Amino acid sequence: MAIIPDVSDPVAAAGPTGRRTRSARSLGPLLLRLHFYAGVLVAPFILVAAATGFLFTLVPTLDKIVYSTELVVGSPGTTTLPVVQQVAAARAAHPGGALTGIRVGEGDATTQVDFTSPELTPESELAHTVYVDPYTGKVTGQLTTWWTATPLHTWLDTFHRDLHLGRTGELYSELAASWLWVLALGGVILWWRRQRGNRTARRLLTPELSAKGVRRSRSWHAATGIWLTAGLLVLSATGLTWSGYAGANFDAALDAVKGSRPYVTTDLGAAAPAESGGHHSEGGSAAPAAVDPAAVDTVLTGARNAGIDGPAQITPPADDVSAWTVTETDNVWPVRLDSVAVDASGKVTDQVAFTDWPFLAKLSSWGIQAHMGLLFGPFNQILLAALAIGLITVIFWGYRMWWQRRPTRTDRRALAGAAPARGAWQQLPAWAIVAGVPVVFAIAWALPLLGIPLLAFLVLDLITGAVRKGRNRPEVPVSPAPAGS
Repeated sequence: MAIIPDVSDPVAAAGPTGRRTRSARSLGPLLLRLHFYAGVLVAPFILVAAATGFLFTLVPTLDKIVYSTELVVGSPGTTTLPVVQQVAAARAAHPGGALTGIRVGEGDATTQVDFTSPELTPESELAHTVYVDPYTGKVTGQLTTWWTATPLHTWLDTFHRDLHLGRTGELYSELAASWLWVLALGGVILWWRRQRGNRTARRLLTPELSAKGVRRSRSWHAATGIWLTAGLLVLSATGLTWSGYAGANFDAALDAVKGSRPYVTTDLGAAAPAESGGHHSEGGSAAPAAVDPAAVDTVLTGARNAGIDGPAQITPPADDVSAWTVTETDNVWPVRLDSVAVDASGKVTDQVAFTDWPFLAKLSSWGIQAHMGLLFGPFNQILLAALAIGLITVIFWGYRMWWQRRPTRTDRRALAGAAPARGAWQQLPAWAIVAGVPVVFAIAWALPLLGIPLLAFLVLDLITGAVRKGRNRPEVPVSPAPAGS
């Protein structure tokens, strides 16, 4: 929410008057100081995440424009060809490589057939995708995709995630996600404290249009942040679930409480029909021999009979003792993500329904799809775009407020307003210190890019305060020694 607060808050700011005494045993001063510096230092990272996230919300629209030939059938027919014929058409267009996946086209969507390719290494997780008109069998295009995503989608996804800087770049997005919820909740608390004695829905939720200068900026900054808070908390939490460090801890926690997504068992045992193939992520020369797709229609029919309807991903078996898998890929609410394992005869050997997923696995899936703008269709994309624009404006107003509070007198000019008073940690109640130390260390472990900077801030603030206190200590006059001593 409020990224950079007004440090002239009569309740939270420390000063030489009785107001300091009133907040002497309070979390407010430390929260204000932490919120200020986190806003100044972390807001640029959040700003980049918001701007790149806004671009990412345009992906569905841009894909339909840029890749309309590959993705969309010009004149949908009434009857689709057998999938094996569509795969054969794709194979003719891409003779080399192993078949790794098929997404069956429905309505005006083309069928997408994934192959490995010699120039694509397994580590890249890329595939060579051939697009086929399911009604005519005509190949409409070929693209290099990343987990089914088009090149433009992949580029914008990577830009949002790591700015195309690799592992180092991922630190920026995790830092932004780690601090976003802290800034949002901290801003809500500070705005609530400021309205003490006169809290109404109107004062909390609407800007003060009659105000001028810093008061006007602050009211827009805070009121807009209040409206955005719920969405920002969701974005922060879901962004952290697939971040590098916090995401790994989240996955470990899910495994520990048995809340991870379940997968079908594809092991058929020694009696399995001879089939071989690879997964999308294997790619390149490391993939097994090409799969004979002759059984694909039988497999799909078996899956449909088992309740797999709508958009589906067909994955060939990884080896000759594994089954095919067919998984629903409808991420729009209500989602359909059921999955079945099917042998070459069309017999279902294992099945996992989305309704049987652990609740935490469902919640994680819903959150990720919402973060990507898929869960509620176009409405989801519009909501994310509005959140991104709103967050950008809140950051702008925060910095504007900081600039408006700068000293303007000739003898005291400065580029920006002063920070909240140092030493706020000394005003914490004893219980907050006792409880806060283990909490901070726990946060540092679970969310390293929140905890480590937080610990650094607290230590630096303590050291700086002690050093300045020593410099400002008045000197004790020394009496001259007696004569003749």
